[in-house]
Amino acid sequence: MTTYIKAKRFYYPGHVREAGYLEITANGQFGEYTSELKDAEAKVVDYSDFSVAPGLVDTHIHGFMGYDVMDNDAEGLRVIAEGLPSCGVTSWLPTTLTADHDLLKEVCQTIKNFKGNAKSAKIRGIFFEGPYFCEEHKGAQNPKYMTDPNSDELDEWQEAAGGLLKKIAIAPERPGSVEFTRHAREKGIFIALGHSGATYEECLKAVDAGANIFVHVFNGMRGLHHREPGVVGAAMNCKETYGELICDGYHVQPGACECLMNAHGRDRIALITDCMRAGGLGDGKSTLGEFEVIVKDGAARLANSGSLAGSVLQLIHGVKNVVDWEIATPQEALHMATLSPAKSVKIDDVCGKIAAGYAADFIVLNDDLELQATYIDGEKVYQA
Repeated sequence: MTTYIKAKRFYYPGHVREAGYLEITANGQFGEYTSELKDAEAKVVDYSDFSVAPGLVDTHIHGFMGYDVMDNDAEGLRVIAEGLPSCGVTSWLPTTLTADHDLLKEVCQTIKNFKGNAKSAKIRGIFFEGPYFCEEHKGAQNPKYMTDPNSDELDEWQEAAGGLLKKIAIAPERPGSVEFTRHAREKGIFIALGHSGATYEECLKAVDAGANIFVHVFNGMRGLHHREPGVVGAAMNCKETYGELICDGYHVQPGACECLMNAHGRDRIALITDCMRAGGLGDGKSTLGEFEVIVKDGAARLANSGSLAGSVLQLIHGVKNVVDWEIATPQEALHMATLSPAKSVKIDDVCGKIAAGYAADFIVLNDDLELQATYIDGEKVYQA
């Protein structure tokens, strides 16, 4: 049976359609938008006072609700995937940490074999955050496992993942990075640059070889200097790449977020959370990988140093923040949390926008961009 979603506003790629009806087909896909309902007998779900946007896409998230991808546990993946619709997220990339080769291989196999359910945010691939980083900008990553890029190792992980490995982050100053980048791109894996002390020129060489993403810009990287633009300078200046941003108000000051958006262009900013297992649990003690973490006032920090350790950000709050900070319009903010991250790893053929034939994964928002409901395949899976 065909259903129509009635709303005051629909966020389409590049434009907004005002009050009307969005068709949801019997097989759970988006149909056509119409300003007037043509079928008087059709089922109508009335969100007249609300707006409809695509389900959010989080391409950099480690955990949620007490579980972490590195737990290597199918039950943990289930809890995370079922919890993410409460954040407006309907598609995600489970994200690893720098770790032992064999453990990473086992995690790949676990994710490959995981079967979600109708209430789960959809796994669209895997993001390897490491292990090819530099110790100087290690952040909350363990330098014990950091090494130079190895194409044979990458191929072994990809085989274990059944082709799900979509993205891997490296420090481009590591020996062999250019050759590794070319190899990864030939295998359909996207290269992100981060946790790096690279020079501007080293970044440019990696981008020329195919790197197309900068990991959580400003954090875990050489900063901008007028005589050495560094990784931040490259992230600002390489317009064809995508720049991740954690917009929780702790990782990057709003003015710095705006600087990147203005320099780089909002169409290629990817809002991400970098959320760890403590997400959704409030303040208290937690862990990230092998490190103890304390969450206080919405910020996660390493217990031994006070350094930021991932985040507890929910992606819908990142969307709301950049609008509240007056550095993006609602249309721009939603683009940065849907189509832009999807395009960065070429999963925009299955998610990230409202379009006829796409799975009807969408969210319902009030005028303050507060989440009211989340739908997956046309069925409501979360109600605020």
